Amino acid sequence: MNDLSRQATRLEAIGGRFDTWLLGAIIALTGLGVVMVASSSIALMSSPFYYLNRHLIFLAVGIVLAGIAMRTELKSIEQYNQMLLLGCFALLVVVFIPGLGSSVNGARRWINLGFSKFQTVEAVKVLYIVWLSSYLVRFRDEVNATWPAMLKPLGVAGALVVLLLLQPDFGSSTLLLAITAGMLVLGGVNLPRMSMPIVFGLVAMSALAIIEPYRMRRITSFWDPWADQQGDGYQLSNALMAVGRGEWTGVGLGNSVQKLYYLPEAHTDFIFSVTAEELGFVGTCLIVALYALLAGRAFWIGMRCVEMKRHFSGYIAFGIGLWVSMQSFVSIGVNLGILPTKGLTLPLISSGGSSILMTCVAMGLLLRVSYELDRAERRQAVRMGAADLDEAAPVDAPAASAGAAGMHDSGVRPATTRDSAPRGTSRMQQRIEPTLGRMG
Repeated sequence: MNDLSRQATRLEAIGGRFDTWLLGAIIALTGLGVVMVASSSIALMSSPFYYLNRHLIFLAVGIVLAGIAMRTELKSIEQYNQMLLLGCFALLVVVFIPGLGSSVNGARRWINLGFSKFQTVEAVKVLYIVWLSSYLVRFRDEVNATWPAMLKPLGVAGALVVLLLLQPDFGSSTLLLAITAGMLVLGGVNLPRMSMPIVFGLVAMSALAIIEPYRMRRITSFWDPWADQQGDGYQLSNALMAVGRGEWTGVGLGNSVQKLYYLPEAHTDFIFSVTAEELGFVGTCLIVALYALLAGRAFWIGMRCVEMKRHFSGYIAFGIGLWVSMQSFVSIGVNLGILPTKGLTLPLISSGGSSILMTCVAMGLLLRVSYELDRAERRQAVRMGAADLDEAAPVDAPAASAGAAGMHDSGVRPATTRDSAPRGTSRMQQRIEPTLGRMG
C-alpha cells in the first residue's frame, strides 16, 4: 500500500507542457495584430494611438483571462455545462433589455458596460463550444444511433440563431450552425442521417439571405462591386484596390493609402486588406500559414485527446479549431472578394474589444487542453514503465525460492509464470484505442 501511495504521489507530481507550436502561432498572430491595428488606425482619430491603446488594454485583460483558463482544470469546467448553455441564452436576450442593450447602425448586438460595449455573441461562441463538447461526451453513442440525440444540439443552435437573427447578426448565425455541424461530424454522428438537417439549414439560410433586401444587395455587390463603386460596392472595391496595390512585397508598413478614410473599418473587418497593401503577397501568405498552423495543431491535439479517451478535451479543441479556421476563412474571403461582406473580425488581429477578450479565453482553453494532454501522456508513460518493471519481477518469493532450489538441484532454470498478454502490453495500453465514435 505504501508503494502504491508513493507511486500515486509521483504521478500527481508530474505536470504537463503547453504545445510549443500552438503557443508560437498564437503569439505571432497577436503580435502581428498589434502592429497592424497601430498602422491601420493611426489616421482615424485626433489621437493617433487611440485605437492602439484601446486594443492593448483589451489584449492585456484578455491575456489575464487566458491565464485563468490555462490554470483551470477542464473537469471543473465540464460540471457547469448546463449553466453555460443558460448563459448563452441569457447573453443573447439581455441585449434587448432597455438600458442594458445598445444599438449600433441599426443592429442590437451589444450590452453597455459603461466604460465600453461588449458584443455578447463573442462570449456565446466560447460557452456554446464547451456545452456542445460536454453534450457529445454524455450522449456520444446516442448521437450516432438516434434521431432525438442528434437533433437536440441542432435545435439548441437553431434557437440561438433565432435570437441572433433578431439582432440581426447573420454572419454569426451561419458560423454557429457551421460549428455545430462540424462538431457533430467529428463527434461521430451518422453522416447519412446528418445530411438532411444540413440541406434544410442551407436552404433556410439561403432564403433568409435572399428575402432581406440589404443582404441581397450585399450579394449583388459582391458579384460585381465595380458596377456601383460609389454605392453598395464601395467597401469591397476599395478593399480590392488595397490588395492590388500590395503586389508581392507591399508598399511598406505604414504606407497604405486606402486606410486614409477610403476604406471603411480598416482596423476591424477589413484589416486584412490593409495588411495585404502594406506587406504584400508575402505578408498575406504568412498570415494564412499561421492560421493554418493554429487550426492544424488544434485538430491534431483534439485527435490525440480522443485517442486517449479524453473526449471532452478533444471536442473543445475541435470546436475552437473549427471556429478559428472558419471565421478567419470568412474574414479573409470577404477582404479578397470571394465571399459576400460579413461583419466578422479576423481572430487575434482585428481591433475589437469583445473579439479580443473572448478569442484570448478560447486560446487559453486550447492551451489548457494541450497541457492536460501532455500531462496525461507523460503519466501514462510512467505507468507503462512501472507495469513493465512489475512484469519483469519474480511472481512471488516462494516461487523464486523454489526456482532457485530447482536450479541448484538439477542445474536447469525452471520456466517462470508469465502473464497471458504479450510482453510490453499492459492493461493501460489495452484501454487506449483510437476512436472518433461509431460512424455506422
